[in-house]
Amino acid sequence: MVKPLYFTPGNYDVISIAKIDEASNTIYFLASPDNPTQQYLYKVPLNGGKAERITPANEPGSHEYKISPYGNWAIHDFSNAYTYPVSENLQLPAHKSKDNTVLNAITKGAAAPNKPEFFSITTVDGVTMSGWMSKPASFDPSKKYPVVFYVYGEPAGATSLDAIGAGRNFLYDGDMAADGYVYVSMDNRGTPLPKGRNWRKCVYRKVGLINARDQAMGTKALLQKYTFLDPQRTAVWGWSGGGSMTLNLLFQYPEIYKTGIAIAAVGNQLTYDNIYQERYMGLPEENREDFVKGSPITYAKNLQGNLLYIHGTGDDNVHYQNAEMLLNELIRYNKQFQFMAYPNRTHSISEGQGTFEHLSTLYTNYLRSHCEPGAK
Repeated sequence: MVKPLYFTPGNYDVISIAKIDEASNTIYFLASPDNPTQQYLYKVPLNGGKAERITPANEPGSHEYKISPYGNWAIHDFSNAYTYPVSENLQLPAHKSKDNTVLNAITKGAAAPNKPEFFSITTVDGVTMSGWMSKPASFDPSKKYPVVFYVYGEPAGATSLDAIGAGRNFLYDGDMAADGYVYVSMDNRGTPLPKGRNWRKCVYRKVGLINARDQAMGTKALLQKYTFLDPQRTAVWGWSGGGSMTLNLLFQYPEIYKTGIAIAAVGNQLTYDNIYQERYMGLPEENREDFVKGSPITYAKNLQGNLLYIHGTGDDNVHYQNAEMLLNELIRYNKQFQFMAYPNRTHSISEGQGTFEHLSTLYTNYLRSHCEPGAK
């Protein structure tokens, strides 16, 4: 029996291979053994051994590298929570840049006020979740603030990354920090963070259950840990898979979440495309009950809080039929909510003059009305 060769001994994930350079007997790869919200370049000999980090320690954040055919140059792309995306050319393996574009951008961005704070929180189930928190301007820890959770929570993406966008709400019409909101996002099990195979795989056939419970228990743990979070002003929102998560959280955990804004959500997993659903949920002919148990429509009768439900009638991804199924279930149980249909808009709800402004205004007014801003 041939013994396997472990190129990178250690308890961490290889995120991706950036380059196999046979001439220098080197594999370049992306990883982050110590912080799953970040990403760095490493190298290891082709015959295995201890990995060496190439990205400098004074450049924290998310890095991408396009390495030349000969392995001696790379295009280096970077951002973090306070640094907008920048790019530079550099020499490998020395990681030398002529003008230090990335390092200069990091230094400049570090001076920005109100940067989001990254945290880890462990739930009652023993699950440790990574996340970020953006606090209000003139923050006073002795007071209570409304908290808004931004969610996605499915295998297609992560929201807690130390990259541009962290701590920013692209849909809010105004300044959330100035208005007195705490803004939070966390990644549950099933998201593509470098936290090991089981972290990513355990959600198979459990989308809508494991990931929703992680988010809910993470929220409970945060509310217990941080007394400045007001449990009576707890809102959640998301788009697409994040819209589905928003619905599941409102319906399955109504005692935690008081207000939700769900955009372009999958309300019934049996209506979504098979290339995604069957990859993560199996075949409905074989385990239909998993599709049903993980779908928001199953729990719609439990709605207690405030729901704004938004969908484009021309959605080319989550078809509008899906939305009307959920609407009918809410109506069946006399659940009062607000619904906005955008005529013939696709999944991005971006077509048509004034559409984004209208959506942003609708979102912001609803949040302010049902999750009152400011300290108390």
